[in-house]
Amino acid sequence: MKTLVLGVGNFLLKDEGVGIHAINELEKEIMPPDVSLIDGGTGGLHLLGWLQDYDRIIMIDATLDDNPPGTIRLIHPRYASDFPPLMSAHEIGLRDIIEAMSLMGDLPEILLIVISVANISEVGTDLSPEIQAVLPEIVQLVKNQTASHASFN
Repeated sequence: MKTLVLGVGNFLLKDEGVGIHAINELEKEIMPPDVSLIDGGTGGLHLLGWLQDYDRIIMIDATLDDNPPGTIRLIHPRYASDFPPLMSAHEIGLRDIIEAMSLMGDLPEILLIVISVANISEVGTDLSPEIQAVLPEIVQLVKNQTASHASFN
């Protein structure tokens, strides 16, 4: 079973790029051979081709919600409506991509790791201290999800 870990975000908008920062950190780790890491940038429908090649997708993205910055949530969305109401500043968000995939059939298993941020429009390439502090936790969560999944194969 092939797993894709997809980080999305705009690297130039500080915390909005947390998914990209997470992929950069994960690239330093030893991952199972059936796991691919992809920097999905700001998303878009061009990702559909990549996503359809995997049985399982773990997506990492920033979200604006009522949680304190740095809050990490693992969501097992079954429908596009299960996604947080406002994620990122991408033109085509993850919710839109999942809706498009569900229309095309063969929706893979999806896990969504969302990180609460306070601002998605501040310019810069560094994460805020609150988000930088939880980056190791995000990496460990992904490693746990890919390791636990591998043990069931």
